Amino acid sequence: MEQPFRVDMPCPAPQKPHTTTRPTVVSRIMGSIRDNSNETFPNRLEAGLERVLIPFHEFIRDQTTGSILLILCTVIALLIANLPYAQQYENLIEMQTGFVFGEWSFKMSVHHWVNDGLMSLFFFILGLEIKREILVGELRDPQQSFPIIAAALGGMLAPAGIFYLLNTGTESVHSWGIPMATDTAFAVGILALLGRRIPIALITFLTALAIIDDLGAILVIAVFYTETINLFLLSVTGLLIILLAGFNISGIRRPSIYIIVGGFVWLAMLGSGVHATVAGILVAMTVPARPKRGADWFVRNTRKLIDKFETIKQESSRSILDEEEQHVVVEEVKGTAEKATTPLRRWEHALEHPVALFVMPVFALTNAGIPVDFKSFSALWSDTLSLGIILGLLAGKTIGISLLTWLALRLHLGHLSQGVTLKHIFGIALLGGMGFTMSIFIASLGLSDNHEALLSAKTAILMASLIAGLSGYLWLRYQTVPAGSAAQR
Repeated sequence: MEQPFRVDMPCPAPQKPHTTTRPTVVSRIMGSIRDNSNETFPNRLEAGLERVLIPFHEFIRDQTTGSILLILCTVIALLIANLPYAQQYENLIEMQTGFVFGEWSFKMSVHHWVNDGLMSLFFFILGLEIKREILVGELRDPQQSFPIIAAALGGMLAPAGIFYLLNTGTESVHSWGIPMATDTAFAVGILALLGRRIPIALITFLTALAIIDDLGAILVIAVFYTETINLFLLSVTGLLIILLAGFNISGIRRPSIYIIVGGFVWLAMLGSGVHATVAGILVAMTVPARPKRGADWFVRNTRKLIDKFETIKQESSRSILDEEEQHVVVEEVKGTAEKATTPLRRWEHALEHPVALFVMPVFALTNAGIPVDFKSFSALWSDTLSLGIILGLLAGKTIGISLLTWLALRLHLGHLSQGVTLKHIFGIALLGGMGFTMSIFIASLGLSDNHEALLSAKTAILMASLIAGLSGYLWLRYQTVPAGSAAQR
């Protein structure tokens, strides 16, 4: 029997065998083709089509695909904004759209729908990742999590401090949150390009660091970039979150319930004055992280259903299309698997690709369109807003992440994962300066009333992100020992 009144407790993470090699995208594709070559298809056409689709599916699943698409959409937005179609581009993203029911209407610009609506899905999946990391990931073990937390704090405080010092007494001082963030998609994409030159644990370190970094950015958005607060709607938001937490404790796992109530949370947050994307994080924290049934139950029931399916197959010569009992058994297997998995994992996997392949590219298309004037690049170094962002992302991230990680290790407050060295951490610190998505997002909030300042900020973010990405890649490419080479020597 299920015990419905339990809170989510961390479950021990399964131990994975250590390996120093990592399959490439091509090897995974070829392996998938070989694995499926013995499958029985109804006809040759379907078998041939499957061989064509498998490499495509592998490409979609590869973690670098989202980064490539994000870069491509950024380049497209930049090209459009600097071609004769710039005004049409601006008119399109500022076009009002929404819902009309009689005299009641709910409208926002396309730009706001993307930043306030679609980005809520990004923050929702980010919240799921934060919860998973705390329960069973790198952030669960204090010995491994403390250096990561220290690195993340350094990567937030140092850039903000540098920006604040450069902009004290100016109108731009309130934008100190812009250089605090790291773009996870770009940074992880760079690491993926390095292949076996870096240990796998380094990607985990960067991901966990970026998660804490993004959580800090969310707190900054909620606390410092909120002008007016509607206490009534904020209270409604709180009550709805408590309701969702009650559903979790009671063992309710139907996605439709969380989607409907989560939609009302988003609406209440939108009207409260706090940025609506924060609703994504709050709703994610209420998603159940424990399975309805245990592993032993799953194994026992699945075996029974497989035996039942085989018995029906042996006793009947009809195809599965005509055999109702076989369909029922297959549906029961599906339901059994669903009960043995967690909603948190299922929903994270379900949203991972839509967010990476649609939400983030659309965000880039609507936010990265910056008119570039090459004559004004020199002016960036004399403008305290732009200079604060560039130095914050480049110098602040590098110094903050490296120094606080070194200090945590020096004080014996935890240790790095196997194979990760301080040289690797310095490379991560350089990549931390890729602030693109979150930095532009915060800039859009803090400088929405000053178009010229917003353009300068976005230009500085793009320049700093480009420099950080190249320098981080080159450092990790030429200054670190490829994984496994030390053992070979």
